[in-house]
Amino acid sequence: MCGICGIIHPQKDHPVECADVKRMCDVMKHRGPDDEGQYIFENVGLGMRRLSIIDLSTGHQPIYNEDRSMAIVFNGEIYNHQSIRQELQSKGHHFTTKTDTEAIIHAYEEWGVDCVHKLNGMFGFAIWDSRKHRLFMARDRIGIKPLYYYRDEQQLVFASELKSIVQLPSVPKEIEPKALDTFLTFEYIPSPFSIFKNVHKVPAGHWLLYQDGEIKIHQYWCLQYRRSTADVLALEQQLQDILEDAVKIRLMSDVPLGAFLSGGLDSSSVVAMMSRHSSEPVKSFSIGFDESTYNELPYARAIAEKYHTDHFEEIIRPDATSLTEKILWMLDEPFGDFSVFPTFLVSEMARKNVTVVLSGDGGDELLAGYDTYIAQRLAAKYETLPAFLRKATIEPIINALPPTEKKKGFINRAKRFIEGARLPAHLQHVRWMIFLQRAEKELLYSYDFRNSLNGYDAFGFIEEHFAQATSDDPLDQQEYVDIKTYLVDDILVKVDRMSMAHSLEARVPFLDHRFVEFAATIPSNFRLHGKRTKYILKSALRDELPLTILERGKEGFSIPIKNWIKSELKPMMMSALSEQNIKEKGFFDPSCVRRLVDEHLKGQENHSHRLWALIVFHMWYDLYMNNKTQK
Repeated sequence: MCGICGIIHPQKDHPVECADVKRMCDVMKHRGPDDEGQYIFENVGLGMRRLSIIDLSTGHQPIYNEDRSMAIVFNGEIYNHQSIRQELQSKGHHFTTKTDTEAIIHAYEEWGVDCVHKLNGMFGFAIWDSRKHRLFMARDRIGIKPLYYYRDEQQLVFASELKSIVQLPSVPKEIEPKALDTFLTFEYIPSPFSIFKNVHKVPAGHWLLYQDGEIKIHQYWCLQYRRSTADVLALEQQLQDILEDAVKIRLMSDVPLGAFLSGGLDSSSVVAMMSRHSSEPVKSFSIGFDESTYNELPYARAIAEKYHTDHFEEIIRPDATSLTEKILWMLDEPFGDFSVFPTFLVSEMARKNVTVVLSGDGGDELLAGYDTYIAQRLAAKYETLPAFLRKATIEPIINALPPTEKKKGFINRAKRFIEGARLPAHLQHVRWMIFLQRAEKELLYSYDFRNSLNGYDAFGFIEEHFAQATSDDPLDQQEYVDIKTYLVDDILVKVDRMSMAHSLEARVPFLDHRFVEFAATIPSNFRLHGKRTKYILKSALRDELPLTILERGKEGFSIPIKNWIKSELKPMMMSALSEQNIKEKGFFDPSCVRRLVDEHLKGQENHSHRLWALIVFHMWYDLYMNNKTQK
């Protein structure tokens, strides 16, 4: 696992400065504290920071092919690299290390850009091919590993993290209004946007070629939906077999390894599979809360006891003020998902004991685990009610109820449902994943910020992905959109940045592309059976997991921030959202922000998502745009 970066000038007489590549590497030291390396030749510079996982002694990067005409820097893990190595050796390729990195560069040498189809793993890599004088970059199918790039007439700059790219004075730091608008709408910034103009993310499942100053981007993998004709018992067995193998190959490591254990179905399934193939007790790591409706530690303990794991747990308390700036620095961009805090802290705890962890991320998107899938089905029934009953009776009553301090509960769920139901029906279940609607933007956004959007529609990328789904089944469409948006640009960003902040590698068995492709063959009623989410996973593992785990609903890895910003985090909010601060930055209307703060503090409304997004943006702005030093 590494952080990679590079600079390529289209003119051969425009040399790359070693100090620039060094600066880009240094700011990502957390991604690779064990080693660093550079390739500098004329107009090309590649750099890396390495976290040693496999082949600890000879895995130094960059790695070259036999005649050193090609060089690679690589971030990730290729789990089938040994079989690729054997195939390449049979074709006459010679290896000097045992690393998966070397398998990639020889694969490129043999198969060119089609080498990506051979790889099973998570990756972001860059290969300089001096024979063809071109750069080849690729990102894994699902987008587990990040890859950013910036291009102008003078250069192409790339890196695993945005902060590395903006180390160069030649890269302007100008806010992209569309990205900010989308962040406030969904709490994350979708690919290919970044928060900065002209800095983009290589989309998941794409490769990029840069040659003679020109860029070509190509999608090499896309999820296809095909219905299996197998019966449910056969599908359950296939699910178990593929998931078990996905877990097994991710136990490949020359350093200590463990698992995140939230007590949910997915992480419990991963621990169960790990226990089948671990000669020693699995090390498991859990985070809990004092607030009972947020605390899932009893469920995690049940799994730890069943599988006799070496279990570690901690309780989070609201000292997030001291962590926020550090977390924002690691995230690079404004990011509103509350669960960054427990992910950061469980990663910190795990890193004291292991260097690699397996997590259960991805199961919700593949097997219909979110409440929003159920909400969409309920919406179809709700919308059959007479309009006068919905608009004149139900909605006013629900809206008048004050929010509760519980994590969910009937009132909070009902208020969220009514809020989402006001959005266009063609957005399907994404209606309940939107946190700022058009009418609210009209009040919140300043005149200048609103004009800078030039009529941009923040829902547009969602609609585009719905149109691309290769299925007429609504659940297939919803899951496809989640995989292409929320999963890659929220969940995986969170896991990558928060784990790598502590030099911890996180592996995600559910996102083995074989499992992803298999899940797309499972009939939708086996994934969402009535109101039972992840029906087939629960059925397949009914003999592996306790009933308490199989029957509990989806809770989510979140924190009670709506309560904390009324108390311990209130000073931080009042500072970040002060009238002076809002006016100075000029993006929002101070009176609207003040109203949101007042209503939340008085308990009249739950504005925690909107307020947290505003807090995050203003603190991020000070950190990145005003050049404050991260502590």
